[in-house]
Amino acid sequence: MKISKHTFIISGGSSGLGLATARLLLQSSSTQVAILDLSEPPDELFEGLAYARTRVRHWKTDVGSLEQLQAAVDGAAKWSQETGVKLGGVLCCAGVNGPAKIIDSKGNPYPLDMFNFVIAINLAGTVNLIRLALPYLTKVEPEGPDGERGVIVMVASSAAFEGQPGQTVYAASKGAITSMTLPLARDLGRYGIRVATIAPAAFESKLTATFTDTLRQNLTKDTPFPQRFGRPEEFAQTVQWVIECPYVNGETYRLTAGGRMPGKL
Repeated sequence: MKISKHTFIISGGSSGLGLATARLLLQSSSTQVAILDLSEPPDELFEGLAYARTRVRHWKTDVGSLEQLQAAVDGAAKWSQETGVKLGGVLCCAGVNGPAKIIDSKGNPYPLDMFNFVIAINLAGTVNLIRLALPYLTKVEPEGPDGERGVIVMVASSAAFEGQPGQTVYAASKGAITSMTLPLARDLGRYGIRVATIAPAAFESKLTATFTDTLRQNLTKDTPFPQRFGRPEEFAQTVQWVIECPYVNGETYRLTAGGRMPGKL
């Protein structure tokens, strides 16, 4: 599917991997991006992109709130219909971590409210965004020789496969996303909608910018090449490949430079 002449819904599109993806999509002058995020998209999203502000709409959205998600999806779909730039896909980039051991050194179990928060954003937020968008996406006019209607991209993590100490709940939320990728693709194949999950390793972000050199070295020491953190634009390039390659479907694609997360830091 072509990126051009489509509207894409991106949760978590105001920062990090979601922001980089939104910026790449906007390089096509006929593409619209609906950003669902608690924060307004920063000015860097529009730098060097002619008329990009007219092709972006922001809905202040807590993806853990079903009511806010419904309003945002309905608004994005209406905007798409009004402009005649049809829906092309949903990119679920919103996520939180909530690191802590399942039981701490004082014998306290992992807080239930934190567990509920991580699951509400990472897992329920992803499922709800997809299911609320599907009544619109399944009605899009199919295109191309395969009769494709759209693409859904979910975001997992290396933690889904080799979570570190303190990542039990986070790993559970991301592991669930990898597990539902294939059945979701099987559910949606009849509609010409593809599904893929990207599972990145450690990437540059505001959080990882505070990491010490020692921590960075421990996280990348077993990475074959290049031996560094991933860059947000490399994630965005992977999303572009998923969108544009019709045979990408039903799989989780690890974005790790061949590295694996260590059991201890």
